[in-house]
Amino acid sequence: MDAPSTKPSGGSLGEEHVRLILDGTKVAWHRDRIEAWKRGERIAPITIDMALTRACNYGCHYCYAMMQENERSAITQEVMKHFLEDCAAVGVKGISFVSDGESTISPVFVYSVQKGAECGLSMALGTNAYVLNERKLREVLPHLTYLRVNITAGEPKRYAEIMGVKEGYFEQVVENIRAMVRIKKELGLSVTIGLQMVLMPQYADQILPLARLGKELRPDYLIIKHCSDNEDGFLGVDYKGYEKLYDTLREAEALSDPGYQVSVKWSKIQAEGKRSYQRCYGAPFLIQLSGSGLVAPCGMLFNERYKKFHVGNITTERFKDIVVSDRYWEVMSYLAGPDFNAQKMCGSLCLQHKVNEHLDGLQKGEIPLETPLGDVPQHINFV
Repeated sequence: MDAPSTKPSGGSLGEEHVRLILDGTKVAWHRDRIEAWKRGERIAPITIDMALTRACNYGCHYCYAMMQENERSAITQEVMKHFLEDCAAVGVKGISFVSDGESTISPVFVYSVQKGAECGLSMALGTNAYVLNERKLREVLPHLTYLRVNITAGEPKRYAEIMGVKEGYFEQVVENIRAMVRIKKELGLSVTIGLQMVLMPQYADQILPLARLGKELRPDYLIIKHCSDNEDGFLGVDYKGYEKLYDTLREAEALSDPGYQVSVKWSKIQAEGKRSYQRCYGAPFLIQLSGSGLVAPCGMLFNERYKKFHVGNITTERFKDIVVSDRYWEVMSYLAGPDFNAQKMCGSLCLQHKVNEHLDGLQKGEIPLETPLGDVPQHINFV
């Protein structure tokens, strides 16, 4: 089959959506941080992806978190106060509550969103949205850069089957999405509201129902992405099976209109789980924290079997001390060194993948070190 276009194909989108990068990286806009890294300085990450708990009220069949178990510690309000203040002090710019747990069920969720924004950090959330009722939405939406709902089906029965819950959860989530769209409009908020489908080939029947549901609910976008698997193929993702879905995916993108963008992460779907690089340069720019408080280069290394990559825990140590520690930088140097091979030692196409591609191109001289031309895209602090 012909390779699909990476551009939305549903007509002219509004200016807001033209500047919304959903399949790529924004790390190049942080030239000062890249230059400091190239000089060998101990930089702070630009973005931190984390969870406030390891717990979850869903049982999604595609969930990578089931492979990320590690020793659990509770993330308290005091822990988050110190952590967020430390992040602001050392130069972190954005924090997304996604990672390996459902942060909205944590007792410190609302506090953490509000406190992070108070500290000057860009805050974001990835969630199944089941408990995001009107009260909670009004408390957090004014403080978020984006809110992304993980919803991998557009029909109640299939939603229940794929996401491991009762069918009634679907209607509750749909109502919560309606509420967040309404509140955004009512309050004139700048927060971006999105939906995300984690696509495995066997979920193909839900691509168009979900795209049509989004067109009815009117979030800003729907992103359809590949499903990551670990190096042992635990989830059994058939990466070659994506090619058969190209026509359906194009049809979904064609449902885009000036206020609703449907985008497919073509670059990852076409990659068939393969990387073009061997070194991991992206972790110092975009690190991940487990809902246990564990600090690791990425979520694929949370499990206890990867303990040699673990660099600290915010429930017992201050983040400002962890990020400048010898231990932290020994691990980062190892990942960027000749003894590490991401093609053989990592799961498929991690969160840092697009950042890694860009930095690998820089290191090889294939990409110039320059600030991109044109308007600065949305969500610049989430690389």
